[in-house]
Amino acid sequence: MRSVERRRPGTRRPRRTPPKEEAAVSDRIADVWGTRTPHARDTPWPVRVDSHLDADVAEQDVDRWVQSACVLCSNGCGCDIAVKDGRMVGVRGRAADTVNHGRLGPKGLYGSWQWSRTDRLTRPLVRDTDGELAESDWDTAMERIVTRSKELLATDAGGLSHAFYTSGQLFLEEYYTLSVLGKAGLGTPHMDGNTRLCTATAAAALKESFGSDGQPGSYSDIEATDAVFLYGHNMAETQTVLWARVLDRVHGPNPPRVVAVDPRTTKVAEAARETGGVHLAPLPGTNQALMNGLTREIIHNGWLDEDYIARHTLDFDELRSTVEPYTPEHVAEICRVPAADIRRAAEIFGTSERVLSTVLQGFYQSHQATAASCAVNNLHLLRGLIGRPGCGILQMNGQPTAQNTRECGADGDLPGFRNWNNSRHVQELAELWKVDPMAIPHWAPPTHAMQIWRYCEQGSVKLLWISGTNPAVSLPELPRVREILRRENLFVIVQDGFLTETARFADVVLPAAMWGEKQGTFTNVNRTVHLSGKAVEPPGEARADLDIWLDYARRMDFRNRDGAPLVPWSDAEGAFEAWKECTRGRLVDYTGLSYEKLRGGSGIPWPVNEAAPEGTDRLYADAEFPTRVDACETYGHDLLTGGAIDEQTYRAKRAEGRAFLKAAPYVPPPETPDESHPFAFTSGRTVYQFHTRTKTGRSRALRRAAPDVWIELSRDDAARLGVREGDRVRVESPRGAMEGAARIGRGRDGVVFAPFHYGSWEAPGTDGAAPDGHPRAANELTLTEWDPVSKQPLFKLGKARVTKVADGTGPSPGPTTTASAPAEPDGVPPTTGGPGDETSERMDAAPPPRPPVPAAQASSGRPAPGTTPATAPYRED
Repeated sequence: MRSVERRRPGTRRPRRTPPKEEAAVSDRIADVWGTRTPHARDTPWPVRVDSHLDADVAEQDVDRWVQSACVLCSNGCGCDIAVKDGRMVGVRGRAADTVNHGRLGPKGLYGSWQWSRTDRLTRPLVRDTDGELAESDWDTAMERIVTRSKELLATDAGGLSHAFYTSGQLFLEEYYTLSVLGKAGLGTPHMDGNTRLCTATAAAALKESFGSDGQPGSYSDIEATDAVFLYGHNMAETQTVLWARVLDRVHGPNPPRVVAVDPRTTKVAEAARETGGVHLAPLPGTNQALMNGLTREIIHNGWLDEDYIARHTLDFDELRSTVEPYTPEHVAEICRVPAADIRRAAEIFGTSERVLSTVLQGFYQSHQATAASCAVNNLHLLRGLIGRPGCGILQMNGQPTAQNTRECGADGDLPGFRNWNNSRHVQELAELWKVDPMAIPHWAPPTHAMQIWRYCEQGSVKLLWISGTNPAVSLPELPRVREILRRENLFVIVQDGFLTETARFADVVLPAAMWGEKQGTFTNVNRTVHLSGKAVEPPGEARADLDIWLDYARRMDFRNRDGAPLVPWSDAEGAFEAWKECTRGRLVDYTGLSYEKLRGGSGIPWPVNEAAPEGTDRLYADAEFPTRVDACETYGHDLLTGGAIDEQTYRAKRAEGRAFLKAAPYVPPPETPDESHPFAFTSGRTVYQFHTRTKTGRSRALRRAAPDVWIELSRDDAARLGVREGDRVRVESPRGAMEGAARIGRGRDGVVFAPFHYGSWEAPGTDGAAPDGHPRAANELTLTEWDPVSKQPLFKLGKARVTKVADGTGPSPGPTTTASAPAEPDGVPPTTGGPGDETSERMDAAPPPRPPVPAAQASSGRPAPGTTPATAPYRED
C-alpha cells in the first residue's frame, strides 16, 4: 500500500532542506516563508541565512557589509547591508542574531534598500507666496519654523500651541531627543506617534495587568511551547520570519497546536485546522464576549493554578463573577462561532503544559481593545503560564521601533516607563534634565493622537510637526483629516524621505535621511536592542531626524537651569548614553548596553545591567510584577469607561508586586450593520506592503506582487450581489467611499475586507494628496472612535454597503499566496516573483544562537530572580 504524506500548513509541499553549507535559490515572492528547517520541541531553531542582492551584483563584488536590523515589520530581524560603490545593493540575514537566526521576509529582502534610488526628497521645501511648495535651503526652512514657533510660544497658549506627531520607524536616539525638547523645552503635553494606531493597546494592556509596559515573553518561547494562540494576529503576513519560526515547529516532531482568532481564513487559520487546533472567526467587535467565554471555561473546568492566583494576583473573585454569564452557547450567539469550538479552544489552553499567546491588530484596532487584550493576560495568570520557557505573552507591535516611541516618551508618556501621575517620577526626570519639575507637563494625562488632531481641528494647536508618518492615508476618516491639514491657521511641518500625501499639505517639508543612511539603535517586540550602522550617505541635503531636532533645539536656544544647552549631546551615541541614564533602575534598564557591545553579534534584550549583563530573555519568572506604587507606570483604569484610578484608590489595593486580573463585561460596538449598510467592514495588511507603501511601494518586486487595492467578499455575498472575481465594486460607509477590484475570497459572510496601504501618491489623475472620483484608501470609510483606555482607533469596526460599479477585465490584484487567496483559484494567476527576484538561502551556516543566560545561572547553574534562561529547556538532537 502506498503511504500518504500528511501535508503540513503552507502554500505548497515543503521544499527539501539542502545539505549543510549548500545554498538554495528561492523565489520569496511565491514562497513567502522559505525552506522549512523542522525541529523538535526544546531544541534550538536551526540557522538559515537569507540574502538578496541587486541582479548585477555578486557576493564577491560587495565592498563591505554594514550591521543593521530590518525595519519593515516589528520583528526586528538582524541583517547586514551590502554596499558597493557608495550604494546599498543588497541585504542578508545575520546568523548570529537570536531574533531571526539568519532569516529575512519578503519585505526585508525586496523592500529594504530599493527605494533609495527613487524619488527621494533632497532639499527642504517651503510654501511660497503663491501657495506652492518650492525648493529652498536649510537656513530658510528652519528659520521659518523657528520664527513661527517663537511667535506661538509668546502667546498665552505657550507650549500648548505645539504638537508633535511622530512614527514607529525612527531610532531610539531620535525619539529621546524629541521627548526632551518637547517636554522640557517647549513644555507641551501634545506628543504622540502613529504607534497610537497600532501598538497603544499593547502598552495599555501590559500596564493594566502588570503595572508597566514591556513584553513578558520571548520569541524563544516558540521552541518550547505546546500551543500557540494568536488573537487577531495574522502572523503569517505581518511578521513572516516569526511565522517561519512557528512553521518549523509545526513541521517538526511533537508540533504545537495552533488556535487562531480571526474572521478571515488566513494561513494561521489553516495551520490551526491542520495541527488539531481551532479557528475561531468571531464577528468584528465581539472579541470581549469571546474572551469572557474562554475565561469562564478555564475557571469552570478547574484549569487553574490556585496557588499562583492566591500569591501573585488580585481581583480573581471579580473576574469570576464578571465572566459567569458567558456560557459557550451565549458567546456563540454573540460572536456567531460554534459553542463546541469555544469549548475546544479553552480545553487546549487549559490542558497544554506550555502556552504562548500573541495579540495584534485584530484585537487592538477593534471594540473593547484593552479589555480583550487584558483578558489574554488573565488566561496566563490564571494558569501561572508566565515567565517560563514556552509560556509567554507577546502583546505584539506593528512597527519596528514602536517600542522606543513608548520607552522614550515620544508617545506622550514619561520616558523610562515613568508614571506622569507620580510626582517622584517627574522629579527624577527634572533632576536628570536639570529643569524645574513644573516645566515638565504632568498636570493631566498626556494628549493622545486622536485628541491632538481634534485640537488641530478646533484651532488650539497651531503648529503640528509630523515626522516619519503619513496620516493623510493612515488615520481614520480621511476626508476629515484632509480638511484639518488644509486649515489656514495650522502651520504644518512634515519631515520625511518622500513627498507623501501628507507632505503635499505642509507649509515646510524637511528631507530626512532613512534606514542605512544614519546610525542609531532600536528595540523590537521582545525587547531586543539592535544597532543600525550608517552604510551610505543620504541623498542631496537630506539629514537624520536627530540632526534636524538638534538644529531646532539649538536655534530655539533651549537651556537647562544651569544655563547650559538643554540637549547637550551632538550625535547618536551621545544621545544613547544620555538615554541609558534615564533608564537606570527602571524595568527598561539599558545601562549595561553600549554601541560597542551591540556591534558584531546578536541584538540584546533589555533589561541589561549589572544583574543581567548579557540581557534578559523573559520577564516575571519570580512572579514579581512592577505594580508597587513607587514602580508602576500607571494606577490603572476602568476598562469600560477609561476612567483613571487615582493614587489613593490604587494604594488601597496594596498590589505589592502582584498582577491584576482585569475584568469587563461585553458591550455592543458603537456601530453595527443595518438595513442601509448591511456589511461589517474591516481593514488590514498584506504581506507584500508596509503601512502606506512609501518604501515598499517603490520596490518593483513588491509592487508587482500587490500593485493595487482589492476588496474581499465571501462567495455567498458576492453571489447575492452579482459580483464576480475582478469586478469593480464600491464600498461606502456613512463617512466615505472607496473602490477596487473584487476578490472572491474565503472570509465569513457579512464581512468585507480591504488592505489599508493604498493612497494617492502615485495614482494617475490626482494631485498626489487627495483621491479623484475613485478613492482607494480603506480609511476613507473608518470611524473616528477609539478605545477608552488605549485611545487606539477602531479601524476593524464599521458598517458598509457594497455595489457593483463595472464588469472586471481580469482577476483582482489581491495576492494568491496568503489570506487574500481566491476561493476559486482557477483563472487567477499565482503570485510569483520575476527576473532578478531570486533569493539565496544557506542552511546551517552557523550553530544556532542562544538567548542570554542570566548572570546568576551562568555562575551557579540556577536561574536569576526575575528572569528565566531560555536555554533551560534546550536539548541537543
